[in-house]
Amino acid sequence: MDNHLYDAVVIGGGPAGLTAALYLARACYRVIVVEKEKFGGQITITSEVVNYPGVKRASGDELTRDMQRQAESFGAEFLLAEVTGLDLSGDVKKVVTSRGTLECFGVILATGAHPRMIGFPGEADFRGHGVAYCATCDGEFFTGKDVFVVGGGFAAAEESVFLTKYARSVTVLVREGDFTCAAATADGAKNHPKVKVLYNTEVVKVEGDSLLRKIVYRNAKTGETTSFSPQDGGNFGVFVFAGYEPETALVKGICELDPHGYVVTDRSQKTSVDGVYAAGDVCIKPLRQVVTAVGDGALAATEVEKWAAAMQKKTGMKPNAKVHTAAVHRPVDSSPGPVGKASSGPIDADMLAQLQTVFQRMQNPLLLSLALDSRPVSSELKSYMETLAGATDKLSVRVEDASGVSAEELPRARVCRPDGSWTGLAFHGVPGGHEFTSFVLGLYNAAGPGQPIDPALKARVEAISSPVDMKIMVSLSCTMCPDLVVAAQRMASLNANVTVDVYDLNHFPAMKDRYQVMSVPCFVINGGAPHFGKKDISALLELI
Repeated sequence: MDNHLYDAVVIGGGPAGLTAALYLARACYRVIVVEKEKFGGQITITSEVVNYPGVKRASGDELTRDMQRQAESFGAEFLLAEVTGLDLSGDVKKVVTSRGTLECFGVILATGAHPRMIGFPGEADFRGHGVAYCATCDGEFFTGKDVFVVGGGFAAAEESVFLTKYARSVTVLVREGDFTCAAATADGAKNHPKVKVLYNTEVVKVEGDSLLRKIVYRNAKTGETTSFSPQDGGNFGVFVFAGYEPETALVKGICELDPHGYVVTDRSQKTSVDGVYAAGDVCIKPLRQVVTAVGDGALAATEVEKWAAAMQKKTGMKPNAKVHTAAVHRPVDSSPGPVGKASSGPIDADMLAQLQTVFQRMQNPLLLSLALDSRPVSSELKSYMETLAGATDKLSVRVEDASGVSAEELPRARVCRPDGSWTGLAFHGVPGGHEFTSFVLGLYNAAGPGQPIDPALKARVEAISSPVDMKIMVSLSCTMCPDLVVAAQRMASLNANVTVDVYDLNHFPAMKDRYQVMSVPCFVINGGAPHFGKKDISALLELI
């Protein structure tokens, strides 16, 4: 048995990847799913799924959480990390991640797709200042305001209804003569009293100052052009749902792609590279739904089973698979350790158990220094940090005197060394939701050894000689924010000149107004102009 080898590495933790893991693990093959953001994929931001067979009604998060638990119960392993490179040559393939290199016989690419920009004038200029792509992440910024939705597919129809929770009015601009999605979904938008649908209509341009103030759109049949600006002189929002671009940068030049960037597969989900399969939205397919993704994942997995069996026989190596256990998942290259005490607080016992591997690998102890105010969120932060510290001897908590701290900074948790000196990492609010993982990785990086980093990139970070103060504004529901946070915190862990303060904008409205933030993630460097979108270390270095 080989403890360092996997039968398969699944890249991507959405429905396709989770299904592939379930099938492989149940067949007694060793499989690990690597996901860089949140297990469950983009469907987790869908509030209601009603067309998945056998499930009458569930949120996307609930549905995929059950998928993951089912795969775990058969021994599938899970790793939160970013895949940064692939070596697909030879019998044993290598998957390079931000947390180490995995070796395997087969690879399943289930990386999905990301929202596509249309390219109308002003779209890029006002991204983050009125133009947005995720209703769940950014909808609340447009409470009581007018909103336009651009698109005519499933996402446009569904998200236009979701946006009515916040917006004063929602106008959908559909380029075709009708919605292109299922009638049941389209009818929800068509029949909603707060939604107006304009067909055969395209955006001409958007304009404004620091925020979006004007949109011009044209009816393609009549040629009539309409200009809209809020009557109260305020701002408004434009949400673009114009399809997706596949996440195939990893295999560009390695696997065959079609002209649109989707992976070319045969009827068994095999790519042009032996031992490499693809599943879900990253593939060429006429219907992109959860039900087709899980079908792809199941088929890819059964094919990889055959491939892995052949490779075991050819190489004489057999991975040490976990078979039908109900144990919690642990990151790669780890062994079980003492589990933290059960918790009925803000972090459940299962999550604490999963964290033990991270805690055990932290080289140095850390102090969580809290500056609190009288708001309930401060009590929540204190409980959160005490629960974390109660699970390991590597963490301790201290409540500091907050009299000298600006009220706009509270509540704040600073990650400090045992002597009280600041490591440069701080979170303002409570790091739940999507920011839980980034906060834990921040602790791991601050305590050492930290996530692997390219030596050349590390040298560039260590060469920063002037102070760099980064303030990152996030929403706990945003799937794009953690990438930026983790990258910035890794830089701070390597260079004392870099400090990173992360703010949950839900608790810091003054900061949102100061930088006129209408989309997340948003960040400012040394008090400069705001930047938007997820960035890696290389992109941050270019801005610095």
